[in-house]
Amino acid sequence: MADVLDAPAGRRPTAKPETHAGRIIIISVVAAIGGFLFGFDTAVINGTVGALQAEFAASNWALGLAVSSALIGSAIGAFSVGHIADRVGRTRSMIVASVMFTLSALGSGFAFSLWDLSFWRLVGGLGVGAASVVVPAYIAEIAPAHLRGRLASLQQLAIVVGIFMALMGDFAIAWATGSASNPGLFGITGWRWMFFSGLPPALLYGLGALFIPESPRYLVAKGREQEALTVLYDIEGDTAPTKVVEIRNSLRAHYTPRLADLKGGRFGLQPIVWIGIVLAMLQQFVGINVIFYYSSVLWQAVGFSEQDSLIITVITSVTNIVTTIVAIVFVDKVGRKPLLIIGSVGMALTLGLLAYLFGTAPLDAAGRPALQGAAGTTALIAANLYVVFFGFSWGPVVWVLLGEMFPNRIRALALSVAAMAQWLANFLVSATFPPLRALGLGWAYGLYAAAAVFSLFFAVRYIKETKGRELESM
Repeated sequence: MADVLDAPAGRRPTAKPETHAGRIIIISVVAAIGGFLFGFDTAVINGTVGALQAEFAASNWALGLAVSSALIGSAIGAFSVGHIADRVGRTRSMIVASVMFTLSALGSGFAFSLWDLSFWRLVGGLGVGAASVVVPAYIAEIAPAHLRGRLASLQQLAIVVGIFMALMGDFAIAWATGSASNPGLFGITGWRWMFFSGLPPALLYGLGALFIPESPRYLVAKGREQEALTVLYDIEGDTAPTKVVEIRNSLRAHYTPRLADLKGGRFGLQPIVWIGIVLAMLQQFVGINVIFYYSSVLWQAVGFSEQDSLIITVITSVTNIVTTIVAIVFVDKVGRKPLLIIGSVGMALTLGLLAYLFGTAPLDAAGRPALQGAAGTTALIAANLYVVFFGFSWGPVVWVLLGEMFPNRIRALALSVAAMAQWLANFLVSATFPPLRALGLGWAYGLYAAAAVFSLFFAVRYIKETKGRELESM
């Protein structure tokens, strides 16, 4: 096979690949709708928790299972989609994910028991898990090295915007109906409308996936090099033929990775795979999703009304968006590792403070911590500062690293394994929070603070800087 490919008919190579940045950004934004749905689907449950517990007379354990059932589906979806994405392509996998999101929104809205709600949430989780693997892999493969960190951060920005929109929708519906338990438009209960609100973005995602190009690295792996060249001319300019050769060499022909390719080292897997797994799990063990899944009931527990609690949660999600934008600005300038280290230090301090405040607070007649006066204000500030430190570090940077740290030959498969571990960790944290809350919030935040301390050690010891490196050199 020749090492230099001809430009597709009608194509004129350009000398400045920077002129293609606009198209690359548009493609990445469309792909990142999957991240939006990822955030939306996982956070929309926040405003429904109290209503679901009341309507279905759910115990803490049953409620925890319903909330976190989507995460089991996410783990399955994340593990499965690596094989699917390597066989049918990244964009077709996005379409499959959009179908799962659509079915989940409909089924959850029409749920008649906590158990069928859990099933439909699991279906949505399949889409979330698929998006959590396909989106960062696709963006990493479509973006040039000098833009990759910022474009890969769009995944996390889309996630936090999805969280924000879900919480805003929850608040708007609760405000319009008076409570998530009250009937709204057409007599349909508020919490059901909260789930239905996921339909428009789910359909938009599937439609958008039809119009973006396939990953050039996937096309080369399938022997479709002329198609890959067409895509690369749009995003790389006149370096496209050279890039095709580099991709071909890194892939070593048309090879579909297997789980056996991940094996090696002292603990059964290649060291880079273990690093990805632990990195992904630590993102969840620091407890971030407790803030977004349970914050409304958490703030109600310390004296805020349902609507005030939702407002606080919306403010927190806005904070998350702003700090993610900060990460996008600095991830290709400062680097991945420094941001992780700074974030770990900040999270450890703020979580430690929350553990102290909730652990030493007096209890009210119902046995709940009563944070009053300065203690309540301090807890509110600490919780939002925690989101700040997470938002510019472990939130976006983990997805950037997972999308780029693995070699080309095993990227989708290794990323799917790491993402599966992340969702299992997410499930563990989310399912255990209701019983931990009953035991004492000080214990819960103490465990998350310990995880943040370990994340600092892990980042310093095991994370290697990938800023500015081409994927083919990983």
